[in-house]
Amino acid sequence: MKKILVIEDEPEMRRNITTLLRYHDYEPIAAENGRQGVEAAHRQKPDLILCDVMMPELDGYGVLQALQTDASLARIPFIFLTAKGEKDDLRSGMNLGADDYLTKPVANADLVRAIETRLRRSEQQAKREFKPDFSSAEPLLALGLTPRAAEALLWLAQGKTNPDIATILGVTESTVKKHVQEMFDKLGVETRGAAAVRALEVLNLSASSAKR
Repeated sequence: MKKILVIEDEPEMRRNITTLLRYHDYEPIAAENGRQGVEAAHRQKPDLILCDVMMPELDGYGVLQALQTDASLARIPFIFLTAKGEKDDLRSGMNLGADDYLTKPVANADLVRAIETRLRRSEQQAKREFKPDFSSAEPLLALGLTPRAAEALLWLAQGKTNPDIATILGVTESTVKKHVQEMFDKLGVETRGAAAVRALEVLNLSASSAKR
């Protein structure tokens, strides 16, 4: 049974999420603030973390930064739960290494789908020893992209939509569309999936080379 850490300071929200997770045969671990969440992560080694952004004691960004300093926790899939008004601040969190974000209130089906997707990707990477390094877009410059287009491709390869990428990079959606078209032209592909595969190959090769 997969363990999922839920770091959420609103009691009702925390209770609803943990109930939903039990219904779908996950083992929820609840923490009511960021500091408790970090402690629980060290103690329980969850398979995935759902974390609110604005919390007492330690906010979601602080939680993510704390986890990134521990090699045994840094690769745990991490999903932010954010209020609509915080959306503009998400790029800082995503740049820290979060895998995804969901805007509250989130539909049960969307939450479960996001969890399943991230867990499945994590399992596939572990089985195949396919571990692309998403910490920097620099390796993607070798594809002939501009720095901004390389950044956009970095997030596209992680399953982000154009609106997501626009929020993370702090640009307009139309600008992201131009970057995507540049990717297609430079890579000689016609779909986002093909562009993502090419990016993952480059990022995985870069990560493997760095370990040698």
